[in-house]
Amino acid sequence: MAQTLFDKVWNKHVLTGKEGEPQLLYIDLHLIHEVTSPQAFEGLRLQKRQLRRPDLTFATLDHNVPTIDIFNIRDEIANKQITTLQKNAKDFGVHIFDMGSDEQGIVHMVGPETGLTQPGKTIVCGDSHTATHGAFGAIAFGIGTSEVEHVFATQTLWQTKPKNLKIEVSGKLQPGVYAKDIILHLINQYGVDFGTGYAFEFTGETIQSLSMEGRMTICNMAIEGGAKYGIIQPDETTFEYIKGRPYAQNFNQSIGEWQKLYSDENAHFDKVITLDVTNLEPQVTWGTNPEMGVNFSSPFPEIQNINDERAYNYMGLKPGQKAEDIDLGYVFLGSCTNARLSDLIEASHIVKGKKVHPKITAIVVPGSRTVKKEAESLGLDKVFKEAGFEWREPGCSMCLGMNPDQVPEGVHCASTSNRNFEGRQGKGARTHLVSPAMAAAAAINGKFVDVRKVVV
Repeated sequence: MAQTLFDKVWNKHVLTGKEGEPQLLYIDLHLIHEVTSPQAFEGLRLQKRQLRRPDLTFATLDHNVPTIDIFNIRDEIANKQITTLQKNAKDFGVHIFDMGSDEQGIVHMVGPETGLTQPGKTIVCGDSHTATHGAFGAIAFGIGTSEVEHVFATQTLWQTKPKNLKIEVSGKLQPGVYAKDIILHLINQYGVDFGTGYAFEFTGETIQSLSMEGRMTICNMAIEGGAKYGIIQPDETTFEYIKGRPYAQNFNQSIGEWQKLYSDENAHFDKVITLDVTNLEPQVTWGTNPEMGVNFSSPFPEIQNINDERAYNYMGLKPGQKAEDIDLGYVFLGSCTNARLSDLIEASHIVKGKKVHPKITAIVVPGSRTVKKEAESLGLDKVFKEAGFEWREPGCSMCLGMNPDQVPEGVHCASTSNRNFEGRQGKGARTHLVSPAMAAAAAINGKFVDVRKVVV
């Protein structure tokens, strides 16, 4: 019987249970960080349980870490969460990518960079953007704290298999339009809940032409469209990315199986969406969820409901205005969506030889220590610093405001992150989601500009 890529990986991991009902899945890789793991570890202690597979559990510090002086943690709660994870990792034999270590960084960056993330795996983490790892042909999804404890104790998890939704993307992207624009446009067109109950498989010539970094950006934001999972068929681009990484020592033995991971020609999808990106414009969000976005040249929409009205009030904007009318004060280049080396390289091309606009505070936060070192070896840190950007240490940073990096109340921020909820980047912060190139161009110009005219 023909199967989708998602079906193949899922069915291989089912230990018990009937389709249509909760099934017990074996988990190949469990990634953890300091925010959602303390209670789960405490649960093990209270029940006098051991960690079932410490060799399949890897920890990193990312959400709370300061990005200026990483060892000067002033917030008591943040410090407690960080030191607790360090102690738990030691007590339970978990490998930790610790503060200042060569591999420390945002959890969804560390997995791929170290080679832990591989095709055909089931991967979980107590973080909603775990779908990022699906770019490698893995089933990857975020879980809650009680589920974290269940995986700790059993290396399994009860899940109900979702339906399959194919998103077929065709056409060649214009210069200045990127993977971030594809996923923002999809969410704008279909809403923040069109993926509820589905696993997305992103396919088509456009997806195949993307780098692994671009694919990760798209899968990262599957959750913003309501889907728990996003997955992409592994191919030569995938294999080339994985080859030679520290935890990919099984590469030669595994590649034959990885090459079988694709949706069969006659596989059934419960729903299919097609998108031609030939004329796609850069995207900018105007409101307080990722669905509230527009093409750069389009005016902000009329108020349709109370949610729109509340969003306009919070953002200090009005229908009919355009992205270029937004009074920007901050620019943030970072997050698990867009803080990879290719993102920083793209932004640096726009920034080089120019100066940040006097009214803009601009910061660059590499997503991992690996990216930071690679960027510095290319001289990107000098490019950004000479332009007037702040060059920071790796971490989640301003994406979610659980650390000292926050946007001041009432200030508009061009952000390469994944969520623009009220207060996400700080109390009263006004977030606009864009690609790294759009953010970089906004930093220089002091407002949003059509980056297609900048990069050509």
